[in-house]
Amino acid sequence: MANIKSQIKRNRQNEKRRQANKAVRTRLKTEAKAVRTAAEAGDAAQAQAALRTAARDIDRAASERVLHPRTAARRKSRLARAAARAAGSPSPETPVEA
Repeated sequence: MANIKSQIKRNRQNEKRRQANKAVRTRLKTEAKAVRTAAEAGDAAQAQAALRTAARDIDRAASERVLHPRTAARRKSRLARAAARAAGSPSPETPVEA
């Protein structure tokens, strides 16, 4: 246990932030699961709607530094690819035969 007043306060702040960040991360996981579930079910419209919600919240988490910006970009990219597969469009890596 800290004896210095500033460290006691810092510990309280850290715990508050940890709990808030945990709530954000849990919500992001739930929204990502909604996108993947809709994509696996083949429901393209539902997957796109869930993707919009998830992308907005991922961007918000990145701007608040809950997630690293590159981690946020990677997650959005993977979710977008999953939603695109549900819509039946080819993935960007797949070369198109001419």
